[in-house]
Amino acid sequence: MLIDLPILGICGWSGAGKTTLIESVIPSLRKRGWNIAVVKHSCHHFDVDRQGKDSDRFFRAGADVIGHFTNESFHHFHTHAQSEITHILITFAEQYDLVMVEGYKSVPIQNVWLHRFGETSIPSDLPHVICKLDFNSSRETRLLDLLDEWLPRQWMKPPVYGCVLIGGKSSRMGMPKHLLLHEDGSSWLERTMQMLSHVTPHIVIVGQGEIPEPVAGCIRLADAPDASGPMAGLLAAMRWNPRACWLVASCDLPLLTKDASDWLLSQRRPGCWAVLPRLRNRGNVEPLFAYYDFRARNLIESLAAQENYRLADLIVHAKVNTPSPPQRLESAWNNVNTPLEYNQAKTV
Repeated sequence: MLIDLPILGICGWSGAGKTTLIESVIPSLRKRGWNIAVVKHSCHHFDVDRQGKDSDRFFRAGADVIGHFTNESFHHFHTHAQSEITHILITFAEQYDLVMVEGYKSVPIQNVWLHRFGETSIPSDLPHVICKLDFNSSRETRLLDLLDEWLPRQWMKPPVYGCVLIGGKSSRMGMPKHLLLHEDGSSWLERTMQMLSHVTPHIVIVGQGEIPEPVAGCIRLADAPDASGPMAGLLAAMRWNPRACWLVASCDLPLLTKDASDWLLSQRRPGCWAVLPRLRNRGNVEPLFAYYDFRARNLIESLAAQENYRLADLIVHAKVNTPSPPQRLESAWNNVNTPLEYNQAKTV
């Protein structure tokens, strides 16, 4: 699992320049819009706080400590086993665009090895070395070039799942919208699933309500009980498979197309945690035919914890993009709420 996440080890013997190299590339990576975490391993004690300070006393008493200040915070954890650093790396990969690891040679991640002056060999037990940098080479430039190629590939490795949301009240329509029929006799739920199947074989149905027989055997999830509305459905899906990225569609989009789905997925890139399209003729974003990276789950969980169940409110976060689709695709976001709109949609 770690090998497929955007976690890169920077390894080398003492004096190879690991810290200097990592420090030198961070400003350039930040200019790319990526947020970076660095996990450092050492055989020696870290002095992250002065002895006798409150946080140091808590740590020495046996607690893990998080210090939060106006413009910064620190984490001071006790670790006792290899499994704990693995858990920490996975947790950081859910919260950062890139995790750089200095010093851990035994963790199963992809690694860059730094030679000291005059060295040419690397340890035989170091796994997954994707690059070796000589002491006198242009290390900063070479590492940045490597990351510009490597990180987008890592970003695309998590699978994309489709999530079809059903179960709204449909009070204006007078019946569940996912059971409405197209001219060919298929339900809107079936057609939505068919459109999503062009871009992913993994599709789940989330929400309450009767399911048409042709899709009765598909995976179905109940809404998350601690949220409301479409957010409850999306959270249920993201909790069910927390390592998947999600292409979400409500069941009332009769003009949804493969091209529109392709456009959404084309927006995947490092630093983008969600794509909520903003149509040119509407002021609001469209969160119910949208893309959500697995990292967006933390943002959504935070909203739910505040009892804010509006997915559109994600746009205040810098990692949420709101591009406008090509005009020829905009009709895919036209939802239907009334019998009149339904009759009009059947003629398209």
